[in-house]
Amino acid sequence: MSMYGRDPWGGPLEVCHDSATDDDRSRNLDIDRGALSRALDETQQSWLLAAPGDMGRKRKRYVDIGCLVVSREFLVWTLGVLLAAAAFAGVVAGIAKAIPRRHHPPPPPDDYTVALRKALMFFNAQRSGKLPKHNNVPWRGNSCMKDGLSDPAVRRSLVGGYYDAGGAVKFNFPAAFSMTLLSWSVIEYSAKYEAAGELGHVRDIIKWGSDYFLKTFNSTADSIDRVVAQVGSAAATPGSSQPNDHYCWMRPEDIDYPRPVVECHACSDLAAEMAAALAAASIVFKDNKAYSQKLVHGATTLFQFARDRRGRYSVGGGSDASKFYNSTSYWDEYLWGSSWMYLATGNSSYLTLATHPKLAKHAGAFWGGPDYGVFSWDNKLTGAQVLLSRLRLFLSPGYPYEEMLSAFHNQTSIIMCSYLPIFKSFNRTKGGLIQLNHGKPQPLQYVVNAAFLASVFSDYLEAADTPGWYCGPHFYSIEVLRNFAKTQIEYILGKNPLKMSYVVGFGKHFPKHVHHRGASIPKNGVHYGCKGGWKWRDTKKPNPNIIVGAMVAGPDRHDGFKDSRKNYNYTEPTLAGNAGLVAALVALSGEGRGVDKNTMFSAVPPMFPSPPPPPAPWKP
Repeated sequence: MSMYGRDPWGGPLEVCHDSATDDDRSRNLDIDRGALSRALDETQQSWLLAAPGDMGRKRKRYVDIGCLVVSREFLVWTLGVLLAAAAFAGVVAGIAKAIPRRHHPPPPPDDYTVALRKALMFFNAQRSGKLPKHNNVPWRGNSCMKDGLSDPAVRRSLVGGYYDAGGAVKFNFPAAFSMTLLSWSVIEYSAKYEAAGELGHVRDIIKWGSDYFLKTFNSTADSIDRVVAQVGSAAATPGSSQPNDHYCWMRPEDIDYPRPVVECHACSDLAAEMAAALAAASIVFKDNKAYSQKLVHGATTLFQFARDRRGRYSVGGGSDASKFYNSTSYWDEYLWGSSWMYLATGNSSYLTLATHPKLAKHAGAFWGGPDYGVFSWDNKLTGAQVLLSRLRLFLSPGYPYEEMLSAFHNQTSIIMCSYLPIFKSFNRTKGGLIQLNHGKPQPLQYVVNAAFLASVFSDYLEAADTPGWYCGPHFYSIEVLRNFAKTQIEYILGKNPLKMSYVVGFGKHFPKHVHHRGASIPKNGVHYGCKGGWKWRDTKKPNPNIIVGAMVAGPDRHDGFKDSRKNYNYTEPTLAGNAGLVAALVALSGEGRGVDKNTMFSAVPPMFPSPPPPPAPWKP
């Protein structure tokens, strides 16, 4: 074979033999011939001159941390700075923890909450019997410790309960209404009471009243034939000097004259109201099963007595009620009481009674009249209709109750319309106070009740995702209803022409001559007899004891007010009036709104049939 081959590109291809050895070739390959043709710089020369150990040290000046090669010196400085910063931060944090901090105080409570706390104190001042250690009214003490026992016709203890107003009579009719109203407010707004720190206090107030009511009849029996209507006497025969709770001006702690007990044997209004009070309280105390059941049993017995022995408690029997707390009817108490009995027991027979068309007709649910929509210790119709509207909005029981519940709801809407200034159902003073009692004295007790109903009904609508309600063809927002309640309560708290607060102890300007025996006589160790206290009644000096939270009777129809101890139409507080005030204040208090939708229905069974039991296991 020839040593010369043909180049495919046209030239000769010479294959020559290289006589160099493999070692020579490998050495020649390690030399970069291009590099030999140029001079080396100083750095490259230093590499060539460096000893093997020096090369290792030079390489270690750089650290490979993965995707980045950095100088060892830079890395050390960086880590040092980070560690120093962490140490400094730790020292600063330690010093900050060691320094006592100034916690920002919570925002001050709103006026409604402040007034609420004071209004509840009035009930502490009205307590009769042996007072608890935490009563917190320093000028009060144990009083009337022989009530009931000193009456030869009764001979059992009726110690306890509440004095009604500025005297020492215990009227059970308005007292029972007061406890029902307080219980209603707790059921709806327990979270607000708790936020104000008053839930335990208001529960104590309700229990004090409930325990006393259980003493006024045979609460362990299934049927009764009598109930106590009143303890003490306020009747004053002209020219008579016989000591009683109206003629005498004495501290309750100093009373030493006989206190008669008035019982009634046919008093549907009183018994049905007391049944409502115990039924509502049983829901408040549902966490105490034994006590709640005791209240339910007592309420059941009372309501049955109210149905069996019909009559008005204020008719005959030597009671003072016809003069001070005359009841005009018992049909509204039937409607009111049966509604609460249903909520407390879940027994549908009570709901059947409450939604019976004839009962509603007798109670005047569709009649109207000058006092239609006025909720008070005498007229429970409006409250019952609001309560039954709640049942329709949240449970919607349907047939056979829906027709009457819908009618009650419509009537409630009409009543709420009558509260608005645009409608002329009720007059108003120039200062803006609604005249629910048509210009008669002692207006505030009716105003606060209306403010509570307006507030709670607006909360019902909001909870039912309803933005308002219709008054004829016009639609009104729930804010309009709440504004009505706010303006009325703010009038009472001082936004009125006289710039006077009608709640004692609230604000800087409030009544100083309250018509109240206990508040007007100093606790100085001196026993002032029946007539001995008259000098304290007649003095022009302010009361030595401030009865905190008492809402007085209020101004006249011209926004005028006389701070006179002798004029009870201006300055006498009452149990029922303060109960309405408390209910309205808690409904308006706090930042949040809304009612507790479920607690009131805790005893009500589901409104649909129970599902059938599952089929038996299949057997082959």
